[in-house]
Amino acid sequence: MVDTRAVAAAGKGAIEIGGRRFAWAIAGEGPPLLLVNGYAATAADWDPTFLGGLAEGFEVICPDNRGLGDSDLGEVEEVTIDAMAADLEAMLDALGIERLPAVGWSMGGFVAQRLALRAPDRVTALALLGTDPGGERAVLADPAIWTSLTDRSGTPREQASRLIALLFPPALAPRMDREFGDLVATAQAQLSTVALRAQEEAMAAWHVTAQEPPQSPPPTLVLHGEGDVVIPAPNAGALANLWNGGCELFPGAGHGFMAQEPRRVANLVRGLLA
Repeated sequence: MVDTRAVAAAGKGAIEIGGRRFAWAIAGEGPPLLLVNGYAATAADWDPTFLGGLAEGFEVICPDNRGLGDSDLGEVEEVTIDAMAADLEAMLDALGIERLPAVGWSMGGFVAQRLALRAPDRVTALALLGTDPGGERAVLADPAIWTSLTDRSGTPREQASRLIALLFPPALAPRMDREFGDLVATAQAQLSTVALRAQEEAMAAWHVTAQEPPQSPPPTLVLHGEGDVVIPAPNAGALANLWNGGCELFPGAGHGFMAQEPRRVANLVRGLLA
């Protein structure tokens, strides 16, 4: 059950879905644009320049996936990529939005794809950032990378340093760690281990189950860091083929390429939507 009366104003909103809270934040003004974040990330974690670039022409809706930010986890066994896409449908219903473009990064790209497959009439365009097609089409990272990504040992500051080293190329990671490591550590300290494990299982299932190709794909753009070690760059071509879309790689960029070239990425996404 969705309680649409719970929708709030002033840049934030929430609804009740089956007794649990599902929340989002909003930036900018204009036609709506859905922006879905990845594993262990909340609506508050987007690079501000990238988000600002999108918000110059759109009302950007940034959900908190289950168990993160202001969204409740609910039943752990129900956390799947499909269930997270269903949350987005419920949110759009509550907001009275019938159709909009969707942008997804990393795990958020899984969710955005799933939304476009579940509700093809609702997704007018699709921008897939640093993500993969799932199933046998996906090119997986080295297992050691996955182990490091999901390692919750050590202090939040140590966890932040490990994460930054995965998101950015070696030449850039030390500077990013010095400048933003404390902020990332604060965010890491607030994460629920139970919710993260649920997301990890959802991602593992995404890579086991074959994803059906879209019958009539929306205009799609695939963007990817050439040096991405979390979701390797060969996934970009596989995604572009699956969704019959355009593809652009960012040389010298890693998984967090939107923070390396935020204005360029925002402009490319806005160009697709224009």
